[in-house]
Amino acid sequence: MPRWKALPDELDPQVKEFATQLRRLVDRGGLSVAALSDRTGYAKTSWERYLNGRLLAPKGAVVALAEVTDTDPVHLTTMWELAERAWSRSEMRHDMTMEAIRISQARAALGEFGAPPATSATTAAGGKAPRRAGSAVAMPGIAGPAGVSPTIPPQPTAPDANRREGTGSRGPATPPAPPGGGRRRLTMFLAGVVGVVVVIAAVLFLTGGDGGGKKNQGNGSSATPSTGTSSDLPAGVKCAGAGCTGKDAEAMGCSGDLVTTAKTVAVGATTLEVRYSRTCGAAWGRITGAAQGDAVRVTAGTTTERGSITATGDTIAYTPMVAVRDAAQAKACATLASGQQGCTT
Repeated sequence: MPRWKALPDELDPQVKEFATQLRRLVDRGGLSVAALSDRTGYAKTSWERYLNGRLLAPKGAVVALAEVTDTDPVHLTTMWELAERAWSRSEMRHDMTMEAIRISQARAALGEFGAPPATSATTAAGGKAPRRAGSAVAMPGIAGPAGVSPTIPPQPTAPDANRREGTGSRGPATPPAPPGGGRRRLTMFLAGVVGVVVVIAAVLFLTGGDGGGKKNQGNGSSATPSTGTSSDLPAGVKCAGAGCTGKDAEAMGCSGDLVTTAKTVAVGATTLEVRYSRTCGAAWGRITGAAQGDAVRVTAGTTTERGSITATGDTIAYTPMVAVRDAAQAKACATLASGQQGCTT
């Protein structure tokens, strides 16, 4: 029986190629999934998802795999970058498909109210306005059926009929509203509500939901997004915007599937990155393939956070987070123990 299950057919070709490459490295190293978990520090269940194409491996896991299999991490991380972009495009297409399904369902639900009655003012034959069954012309000064002309059908008795028709002292009465008008107004109102919701959803999707941070852009200030409440954030996410500054990304639930690599540059043999979480409205710096004494810092506006490798054998270091409106606001720099320095743009 083959060791690996077939990858899902719906996977993007670049993601499928990347997952296949991960499998080759694991096979070449003679590693079981349990051994891979022990040597990389990532959970066994996580590696099962990564290797079966159900979840894209984070870059840290990819670098760790390269280390335990004696593979050049530069080429592997290049493949990861391409797979991450393809994965993001697939997620965007999925989100747009689900949005279209929800809109179709909303329109179908509105159709259950029934089609409004025909409102054409003329008939196909003579061009005269059709008279609805049971309707009558309201005549001023006529108090009851006894005075109604035989050519004019009687008005249906409704609770407010006398109020509309009057007794002649208020002039000609207003004709009753055509049947189905209330239903038509309700349908038009609900359709308008659905349209507004769709527009708001599109705006939030295109801007990343960062509505609060946009308010201060007009005056050129460097204000950061406000802290979100727990009810506004996805499950497991514990901060947003300014509330994330100085805190650990993993502890606050901002890493994993919620993070992307916004910028990357090589500093000697070390890879320097700006990591960004749009959900948390925060960024942080990371160095991989580093050694004891190497340090990293991230700056956004006047805020700077630092991290370094202090233990022998560690190769990855992170800074705490800084709040940003977008990844372009963050800049990461690395200072190696050898004295070599470098920064992202």
